[in-house]
Amino acid sequence: MRDLQVTTSGPELPLTLVRDASPSLATQLGDQLRAAMRAGVLSAGERLPSTRGLARQLGVSRTVVTEAYQQLYAEGWLDGRHGSGTYVADLPEIVRPAPATAPAPPRRLRRDPARHAGKVVDLRPGSPWTLDYDRAAWRRALRRAADHPLSPDPDPYGLPELREALAVHLRRTRAVPVDAEGMIVTRGTGNGLGLVTAALLGPGDRAGVEDPGYRVARNTFRAHGAEVVSCPVDEDGVIVEGLPGDLRVLYTTPAHQYPTGGRLPIPRRERLLAWARRTGAIVIEDDYDAEFRYDVAPLPALYGLDPDRVVLLGTLSKSLAPDVGVGWLLARPDLLARFAETRSETGDRTPGPVQAAVTALLDHGDLDRHLRRMRLEYARRRAVVVELLGPLVRGDTAGLHVMIELPEHVVRPLAEAARERGVLLDTAERHHNGAPRRHGIVLGYGSASLQDVRRGCEIVARLAAELAGAPVPREGRGGRRADPPAARAAPTSGPRAEPARAR
Repeated sequence: MRDLQVTTSGPELPLTLVRDASPSLATQLGDQLRAAMRAGVLSAGERLPSTRGLARQLGVSRTVVTEAYQQLYAEGWLDGRHGSGTYVADLPEIVRPAPATAPAPPRRLRRDPARHAGKVVDLRPGSPWTLDYDRAAWRRALRRAADHPLSPDPDPYGLPELREALAVHLRRTRAVPVDAEGMIVTRGTGNGLGLVTAALLGPGDRAGVEDPGYRVARNTFRAHGAEVVSCPVDEDGVIVEGLPGDLRVLYTTPAHQYPTGGRLPIPRRERLLAWARRTGAIVIEDDYDAEFRYDVAPLPALYGLDPDRVVLLGTLSKSLAPDVGVGWLLARPDLLARFAETRSETGDRTPGPVQAAVTALLDHGDLDRHLRRMRLEYARRRAVVVELLGPLVRGDTAGLHVMIELPEHVVRPLAEAARERGVLLDTAERHHNGAPRRHGIVLGYGSASLQDVRRGCEIVARLAAELAGAPVPREGRGGRRADPPAARAAPTSGPRAEPARAR
């Protein structure tokens, strides 16, 4: 790559073109001349070099300069005078950029000077660890994706080979009866939820959401004109008794309730499905955090218990990274067809090359290896959370976050004091629809290193002791508790799907 620079006669006007780069040389030249005219470096009536002269000075072909000038002529930036040359047109309406009088407001987190110093520990939920992945596996997957032919008419259901690979993966890890024909490959849970909402809900329909619960679900339902109905949760998840009988859909996170961390017991799952059959409601099961469990056996997905009344949403955003942008939607055939039709009508699709890359990760076992490695890593971080905050922790048997239950008057001062000490926390308050029912800190340990999780939890434990009188765990050598619950750190193996239930 070679930079070519020239200063034209007249005003100082350095033009730098880069060969073997995108965009083309003509486009680069046109963009730079246009910017000079916008900035007033080239003023109205000023003469430009001839095409031959500028081409010679820049060391490019005359065609490059001619194409750039022609485009600027067409846009009205230049004016040609016969026998006289090329001039900057008189454009009095050009709005020139005003000199900056003050910097634009920085993003919220960047106001924290500790973040620039690398001292902030982010213990907010919702993000996985993305710094440790198999780059060689990704390169192999992307090379395979590059060989996959591009489709002029993408299948709204997704690539057949990815659907088959995902079906095998879900049968093995979640024991749900599904095959390649029973799913749509989405861009993630939010995308799947949007498809379901667009197909099933309209203005005035009533849609239930756990409270506290996932704000995106509430916002998605409201965006389609539905009435959001708050459905209370307890330490196990959504409370079935008292659910309204006129709900069109109910959104729930039974694998690891967000944000309280409860796991819906089987008897309550059965009562929930009985309610859905009795009322005709569709249960939208967000299989949130189902990949990561500790000290507990896997519970069956609602979809596996009743595929007729449940739509299951899943994603790779926690297993791999949100950047991957691949998820799945499982539903009975008639609903699946409606969702696919909605997708076609709205032009929604999951990029084919991304699907091909994920297929390669699944086919080569790279995703399984990554999950095994991350289960162990997250288990270590979770063990530190339990070690340091044990008496306060709720919902630690699965997922990448826990609930630290605290008195209402302590929550905000604790979060603010932690921030002053460089620890970012989330509160349960903002996940409610209306008056808060549960109070505490929602602490995520997915995106922070093991050392940062320990440092952050030590700060939270000290603040809780100061503000709420909560017990600070007894410390042993190296600042650790003398009797850490090591047995709680080991993750369980994946669910064992019975052969008779293979999809």
